[in-house]
Amino acid sequence: MGRTYLVEEGIGQYLTELSTKVKPYVTGLLIGQCSPQRDYVIRAVRTPPKEQQQEESVGPPKLASLDEEWITTHASQVSRMLPGGLLVLGVFVVATPELAKDSQNALRKLIFSVEKSLSKRRLWKLAEEEVSDRAALQICSATKKVVCRTYDVQDPKSSAKPADWKYQSALTASWLALGCTVNVNIHIPLLATSPNHDLEKNTKNGLNRWSKQIEDSVFLINGQVKDEDTELLEGQKKLRGNTQPSTQFSDVKVLTQLCQGSSARSTATVQVCSGSINLRGAVKCRAYIHNNKPKVKEAIQALKRDIINTLSDRCEILFEDLILNEGPQKKNFEREYHVLPQRLFVPVAGSSVMLSDYKFGDEAAGEIQERFVEMLDQPVQAEDIHIAEDISTVDICPVIDSPSDTQQAQLTKATLLLKLQQNMGLVVAAAVAVLASIFSFNYFSD
Repeated sequence: MGRTYLVEEGIGQYLTELSTKVKPYVTGLLIGQCSPQRDYVIRAVRTPPKEQQQEESVGPPKLASLDEEWITTHASQVSRMLPGGLLVLGVFVVATPELAKDSQNALRKLIFSVEKSLSKRRLWKLAEEEVSDRAALQICSATKKVVCRTYDVQDPKSSAKPADWKYQSALTASWLALGCTVNVNIHIPLLATSPNHDLEKNTKNGLNRWSKQIEDSVFLINGQVKDEDTELLEGQKKLRGNTQPSTQFSDVKVLTQLCQGSSARSTATVQVCSGSINLRGAVKCRAYIHNNKPKVKEAIQALKRDIINTLSDRCEILFEDLILNEGPQKKNFEREYHVLPQRLFVPVAGSSVMLSDYKFGDEAAGEIQERFVEMLDQPVQAEDIHIAEDISTVDICPVIDSPSDTQQAQLTKATLLLKLQQNMGLVVAAAVAVLASIFSFNYFSD
């Protein structure tokens, strides 16, 4: 038996409108949430058109010529705008009947390409028991027939499996939300052996170590430590029959372990560094979870991933901005202070879920609105943009060039002479003290 996808009712209308506007085909992403019992699709987002597409030579359309890189780049951009618990669940294509035969092959290729692109950016891995099926949705623009299949992205040889596609109204009207503020103070050394002092690579390595601390942290939900296998709503009243957006919010505290357990072995490593990166601030994190008897471990996992993703994503955005403004050739930075982009949230109409994005201080609301239309095909009102946090900073300490061999030899020689002088002084002082004591003893003996 294949998986079941519960789909927000408005998505059906959205896909129908796409079939009448775009020919001969249009591709896009499916956004939602996986759960052990079923998956939830809360949005479908078309791939933004490329400007040069209008200038391409006229010829018979072919799905085999899809621009994979453009679609996977869109998926990466969209994934940054998703809070914890939401992910790219699959891809869709709306195509004319003439292209129906090529649709499944194109969708299969896209699913694995998108997953490969997204997995490269993650600082966490899918758990063994986690759902790894992704949806391939095919819609005929003429008949409006919908065919949904899934592929296991963990298995490169995976074959298509049938899946149920069921529309439901007010699907996310009463989803559960978890939120926390995480104070960040991460010191990342820049190794002297690192080629060109690659800031981005060193930062990612440092964040990777920090992410393991987050994974091992203790999470207090509304002040309590809850067993992972219990229901998140245990002891609370569930909202039933509610079609208006209504969020049940849980406040979460994150307790990071200060040291390893006594059973774990710890080793000290001495490394020659030429500088450091310091990330400081307080980041706002949020995760959403379905309301069909969710487990505590599902909610905590979603929030953990949002904590890790939000810091990793905004560091990526910062480095992209530096490259854009200063050029890719700039690798060695002098001491600089940078402001990480701030997180903001935007509500989804008819839903308790909010989408996310990041802004630099000089960005106007109009730029954010344009980005939501381009990336998520969603118009946003300026008054609906909620800045969630204060400023967080990146301090890049100066990269000091390592001394030459001659300078190093001179430095070493000078250090040895200084130590020798210090030691000789101690020896002379000790000798004087001994002689003094002997003289004093002999004097009193006489």
